[in-house]
Amino acid sequence: MLATERVLLLLISLLSFLFHCEHSLAFSLKDCTILYSENSKNISVTCAKRHLTAIPDDIPGNAVSLNLSLNGISNISKVDLRGLSKLEALYVKNNWILQIDDGTFADLVELKVLDLGENLLTALTKNMFQGLSKLETLSLDNNIISFISPVVFQPLVILRLVDLSNNYLHQISDIDYIVKLPTLQHLIITHNNFTLFQSDDLHVNTSNLLTLSLDSVKKFSITRDIFPHLQSLDLRGWSKDIEWEVSNKTFLRSLTRLHMSETSLIIQSLPGLTYLDLSANLLTCECSNYGLIQWIQGSKQTQVVNAHQYTCSFPVSQRGKKFLDFGFDSCRIDAALLCFLFSSSLVMLTLLASFIYHFLRSHLTYAYYLFLAFLYDNKRRKKGIPHSYDAFVSYNVHDEAWVCGELLPELEGQQGWKLCLHHRDFEPGKPIVENITEAIYSSRKTICVISPNYLQSEWCSKEIQMASYRLFDEHKDVLIMVFLEDIPANQLSPYYQIRSLVKRSSYLSWPQAGQHTGIFWQKIRQALEREENPTEHT
Repeated sequence: MLATERVLLLLISLLSFLFHCEHSLAFSLKDCTILYSENSKNISVTCAKRHLTAIPDDIPGNAVSLNLSLNGISNISKVDLRGLSKLEALYVKNNWILQIDDGTFADLVELKVLDLGENLLTALTKNMFQGLSKLETLSLDNNIISFISPVVFQPLVILRLVDLSNNYLHQISDIDYIVKLPTLQHLIITHNNFTLFQSDDLHVNTSNLLTLSLDSVKKFSITRDIFPHLQSLDLRGWSKDIEWEVSNKTFLRSLTRLHMSETSLIIQSLPGLTYLDLSANLLTCECSNYGLIQWIQGSKQTQVVNAHQYTCSFPVSQRGKKFLDFGFDSCRIDAALLCFLFSSSLVMLTLLASFIYHFLRSHLTYAYYLFLAFLYDNKRRKKGIPHSYDAFVSYNVHDEAWVCGELLPELEGQQGWKLCLHHRDFEPGKPIVENITEAIYSSRKTICVISPNYLQSEWCSKEIQMASYRLFDEHKDVLIMVFLEDIPANQLSPYYQIRSLVKRSSYLSWPQAGQHTGIFWQKIRQALEREENPTEHT
């Protein structure tokens, strides 16, 4: 008797449990599970995470919800969903769907929710959504869609939400036919390849959009009243250098919620803004944000959500401190101080320029001509141009009598060398610097006839500068210095380039030759013939 009572109590407890819990029973198909609810006639089928490669063919015709997410389905054909006329929600998220045949959803006349996110769709073709006249929510996020047929959304006459985020759309005109839908209220197009969002690219007079999510564009331009009902605008993916253009403040008069990832002056063009969320920002505590902090603290119309909790992210010295507590004392710069800094900088710049011109002019000039010589030498080496002369004679015009009367007859007439002279071999009309450079590098050697007149000549100075650069660059004895007069060392001090060469290289002295000019000319012959630098003075 006691055992019988225990059995009865157990049965009563079980019945009580079943009465108080949700009355649903689960039955299994071959690859899916069917959930029956005792409170209604709804039948839900879940086939998620079953490693399916195709839609099962045994889905009950009275199913109102079908979940095919997280499988390996690559294609949906016209026969896969045939007969599912009571289906209200279809989830095919996270598969490998490459193609959906036109007319595939024709039997789903009651469908309200369609989720095709995280697949491999590349295009929305003409009749893809045929028959979905009751569809309200369409999710196409995280595909690779780059083409949308102009008529693909025409059957969706009561569509309210479209999610096209994370695709490959390039132009705002691609969504023109979506924005035209009279019942559309929510549009998500973040993370595409848009660069511009301009109302002129949308061929619509008025849109009924309530929420719009955008990002990654450089310009946002509204020049027509196409969003009179827009209440929420999400800009959290935009860059801080966006060009914002709303030609009339009334064009966004209904906007009450704004989400941003960078602070900017666009707030000023939103007179109806009542809610602002900056929580996703990495705020910088610096003087450029002075106006924003003033606005947040003083605005009586717009509620900045949890503004008192915002903290500084940059610079590092301010990290963690309250954004609204940032002190701007250091940002106030006296106008007199600015004038003083500007004038001081101008004076210092003038003094520096004067110093360089007076003390370093010759050095800069030398560097300039060395650079020209370097360019010419590289050009000559690459082309393999042979030497045209045995020597280029650098001399002052006042010493031309000695050059033409002594040097030229001996070296060209007696010894047979081919010389290059200013008055005879320079090309008329060509810049003098170019003539000098070409003469030096077209000759095996350069003979510098040095005299007091030579030292005072600007062009002679340039010639010896270029010749000395070639001497140091090629590491050969390409420079022969001939002194027509004995010049004391102290007189050479201002001419640092010649003084340096005299200390490092051999030279010839015409006054020291005296009556023994034969030895003088013999040494010039030897200098013209040899390749290595001499080490002893003559």
